[in-house]
Amino acid sequence: MSAPKDDVVVTRVDRGAHSKPIDEATETTSLLSAGASSGEDSCEDTWPGYADFEGLPWWRTPSVYWLLLPYALFTLAFGGSLVPKLNLIVDLVCQRHFADEAALDPAFAYTPVIIGADNRQCFVKEVKQRVSMITLAINLTTGILSAVTAPKLGHLSDRYGRKKLLALASCGGVVAELVVIVCAHFPWTFHYNWLLVGAVADGLTGSFTAGSVLINSYTSDCTPPSKRGVRIGYLHACLFSGLAFGPLLAGYFVEWTGSLLSVFYVTLACHIVFIFFVGLVVPESLSIKRQLRAREKHDREQEALAEDTSKWASVKAANPLAPLKILYPKGPGASSRLRLNLLALSFTDMILLGAAMSAGTVILLYSESPETWGWGNLESSRFISAVSMVRVLALLVVLPLINYVFRVRPAAYRRRVSGVSIVESNNGADAADCWILRFALLSDVTGALGYLFARNEAVFVMSGMVTAFGGLGSATIQAAITKHVPPDQVGQLLGAIGVLHSLSRVLGPIAFNTLYYATVGYFDQAIFVLLASLFGMALVASFMVRPHVFLEDSYEPVSTSAPNHASTEVLAEVAMDNELIPNN
Repeated sequence: MSAPKDDVVVTRVDRGAHSKPIDEATETTSLLSAGASSGEDSCEDTWPGYADFEGLPWWRTPSVYWLLLPYALFTLAFGGSLVPKLNLIVDLVCQRHFADEAALDPAFAYTPVIIGADNRQCFVKEVKQRVSMITLAINLTTGILSAVTAPKLGHLSDRYGRKKLLALASCGGVVAELVVIVCAHFPWTFHYNWLLVGAVADGLTGSFTAGSVLINSYTSDCTPPSKRGVRIGYLHACLFSGLAFGPLLAGYFVEWTGSLLSVFYVTLACHIVFIFFVGLVVPESLSIKRQLRAREKHDREQEALAEDTSKWASVKAANPLAPLKILYPKGPGASSRLRLNLLALSFTDMILLGAAMSAGTVILLYSESPETWGWGNLESSRFISAVSMVRVLALLVVLPLINYVFRVRPAAYRRRVSGVSIVESNNGADAADCWILRFALLSDVTGALGYLFARNEAVFVMSGMVTAFGGLGSATIQAAITKHVPPDQVGQLLGAIGVLHSLSRVLGPIAFNTLYYATVGYFDQAIFVLLASLFGMALVASFMVRPHVFLEDSYEPVSTSAPNHASTEVLAEVAMDNELIPNN
C-alpha cells in the first residue's frame, strides 16, 4: 500500500546498509567538535532543509541570528514592565479605593495618591485584596485566551509561514500597553477594569506564549537537528537575560526620568520595533513549497473530518484535552513504568511552570508591603534581576558543566577503552537527569521555606537565589521527557505538555491570588506554605521517575539500495514540486 502523497515519509536506514560511517551529534558530543571533521558542507549534504534556501542571497536566507536582536528587545520590554505595571495597578486601585471611601464618608481624610509616586498609604489590606483580584482577572483572561489561540497560531504558521504570525503575536502587546498608558493618564475617565481590554487583546493574539512557540518553530525550520539545541539555547539566553536586565533597567529608568509611565512608552516602542523588524526585515523560514504542501494536507484532513457527521466526532474534535492521551500510552512497547514516568515528569513540569507564572506577583506584593520590606520599584527590580541572573548562570554554566562531567567524559572514556563509537538513541531519562531534577526541586523547596521563615531582607533575597537553581528542573524535564518516546512522537508529546502549561497558567493565578486575598493581613506568608507544598509534591514525584524506561521504537529497516514504492512516490513528488514551485 502506497503512502499518501501529502505525507513526508521518514524512515530509518540500517547501519549495515551504509558503506561508510555516519557522523552524529548526540547529547554527549562536544559543541565545538560536533561536525567539525566534516564541516558545514557536510551538514548541508546531510540535512535536506538546506535545499529550501539554496541559492538565496544572505538577506533572504533565514537564520536564528535574525531573531536575536528583536527577541532581546521583546524580552527586555516584557521583563522591564513587570514591576512598574504592578505598581501602577496598585496606584490606580488605591486611588479609586480612597475615592470610594471618601464618597461614603465625607469626613474620611487621606493622603492624595500620585500616579507613579511612592504611595506608601496604598499598602493597606483592602487595596492589596483588590490588586490581587484585578491581577488574577488579567492573568486569567490572558491565560485562557492564549491557551486557545497559541496552538491555533502554531498550526496556522505551518500553512502560512512564521514571521507574519510572529509579528501578529506582538500586536496584542501593543494594544495592552496603549490601554495601560491611557488608564494611567486618564484614571478618572477610564476605570482600571479597562486593563482587562488590553488583556483580551493580548490573549487573542497569543501573548508571550505564542511568541515563544513561533520563534522556536522559526528556529527549527532553518537549523539542522544537530545544532538546533544550541540555537534555541541562544534564544533562551535572550529570554532570561531580558528578564534579568529588563526590571533593573526599568527601575533605574524610572529613577532617572521620575515618571513611572516612561517605562510603558519604552515598552510600547520595543513592541513596535519588533513588529516592523520581524514583518519587514526577517526572512521567512518556511518555503512556499512547504506551505502549499501543509495547506493541501490540512484541506484533506478537513474533508475527511467533514465526512464523519456523528456527534461524538464533533465532541472529539472540540476536546482541548485530547492531546493528553500520549501521556498514558498503551499498546506494543508501553508499560506501567513508562506511564508512571511520563505522568510524574509532566506533573512536575506543570507545577514548575505554574509556580513560575503565578507566584511572582504575590511575592512582589508581599515584599512591597510596609509590614515586610517596604520595597519600591528599584528594590523589586533589583531582586527580580538578581534572581534571573543566577538562573541564567545556572543554565549556561552549571548545567553544561554537569553534562560534561557525567556524560561527555564517561562516554569519551568508553569510546577510548572499547574503540567503538556508541550510538545514542531515545532510551529514557538517565541517572544524571533524575538527580539534576531532584537537586533542582530540592533547591525550590529550600528557597520556598526560606521565604516563609525569612525575617530580614538578606535571608529573603538569598532564598530567591536558591530558588533560581530550580531553573535547572524545567530544562532537564524538557530534555528528559522527549527521551521516553521515538523521535516521530516527540512533537505530539510536547503538544500535550503545552496543554498542561496552558492549564497551569490558568489554575496557578487562581490558587495564589485567591489565597493571598484570603490571608492578607492575617498570615501573609500563606502563599509560601502553598509554594513549598507544591514543590514538595513535585520532589516526591521526581523520585518515581526511573532511568532507562522508554517506549520501544518499532520500525521496518529500509535498505538504501532498493527504495520502496512509497519512498519513490515521495521523491517524485518532491522533484515535481521543485520544478513547479520556484523557491523565491
